[in-house]
Amino acid sequence: MKKEQVLARMKEDCLVAVVRAKNLEQGEKVVDAIIAGGINFIEITMTMDQGNPVEFISKMSEKYRDNPAIVIGAGTVLDPETARAVILAGANYVVSPGLNVETIKLCNRYRVPMLPGVLTPTEAITALEYGCDVIKVFPGNLVGPAAISSFKGPLPQGDFMPSGGVDVDNVDKWIKAGAYAVGTGSSLTKGANTGDYAAVTAKAKEFVEAVAAARK
Repeated sequence: MKKEQVLARMKEDCLVAVVRAKNLEQGEKVVDAIIAGGINFIEITMTMDQGNPVEFISKMSEKYRDNPAIVIGAGTVLDPETARAVILAGANYVVSPGLNVETIKLCNRYRVPMLPGVLTPTEAITALEYGCDVIKVFPGNLVGPAAISSFKGPLPQGDFMPSGGVDVDNVDKWIKAGAYAVGTGSSLTKGANTGDYAAVTAKAKEFVEAVAAARK
């Protein structure tokens, strides 16, 4: 999928599910449950207790290869070496908790969207200077929805996606504050901790409905 298509779809869907899998088997069940609930953007993190997260991305990319609605990406990417590995594995976008210029440059080289994590205007400006189309505000729970409008005041040309602390009860506030999209993880997938994947699907549906309501 081309970079422009990924970004346009992300804005349209406005919702990214962050999956921190314990292992490949559990991770696949979580991804399937989230997709069953209607969320199409899956961000698979590089943090996995057992197994290879790059292999997991490859497996999910292949599994959903014939479903054009599903967009698999990689999260917690800390360096360009990992970025290259996940891109080769099939990741359509790359997300990081921090800002690493070399990682941004690598992703730009291969025309893959790179969303670096920022928490200050200086970091946001650096991300823009190196060509990031969407910037991740992380950890979102430290700053709250008002951070989006605060960033966009001096940087109206920037697009921002909060992650960390986004849940069903506050997702409308983030969207109304001007978020390009939102990322959500633990509040969406906590049912998986007890093997209740139906709860993950139900929560995904709640998120989809909450986002749709907030955008009206």
